[in-house]
Amino acid sequence: MTTVIWIVVALVLFAGYLSWTAGRLDRLHARLDAARAALDAQLLRRASIAQELATAGVFDPAASMVLYQAAHTARLAPEEQREVAENELSQALRAVLSDSTQFRVVQDAPGGDATADELAAAVRRVPMARRFHNDGVRATRALRRHRMVRWFRLAGHAPFPMAFEMDDEPPPVVVEYAAGRLGPGQGSAPRG
Repeated sequence: MTTVIWIVVALVLFAGYLSWTAGRLDRLHARLDAARAALDAQLLRRASIAQELATAGVFDPAASMVLYQAAHTARLAPEEQREVAENELSQALRAVLSDSTQFRVVQDAPGGDATADELAAAVRRVPMARRFHNDGVRATRALRRHRMVRWFRLAGHAPFPMAFEMDDEPPPVVVEYAAGRLGPGQGSAPRG
């Protein structure tokens, strides 16, 4: 009789462990979904600001076209091509804003300081959102690799999470602007 009680206790503890692990995995998947939504929002914000810059008439036509096309492609890219499109937008932003002269043109335009602030905030938030998302992917993958999770199929039919890899290096002049190092008369650092 004592053996039966110990077997029942062991089964209850094991079932409790499986339930706790399944709940933890579910919370990680929910956190990952929220992180992906935040990343998508930041990428969309960056592309929208880039499109706004491209259509503002402050750059030469070739630079405007390159920036507009990269931003437009990034906004409409299907999921499987999104990383490549975002890489191209990062490269276009760096090419168009390759020096402080180009960035001053943005600042000198009507509403330019607000646009510069938005751009600085967007290019600062994209890498943070991407790192947060990829940290969630790593944590979820680590738990999904455990034997118990695989044997008992605790992940259900949830797809295996994939990291979002992209070139998120901002234009150096925007980094300098955000840090307030462009010098006097060249705009103020963004607030908040």
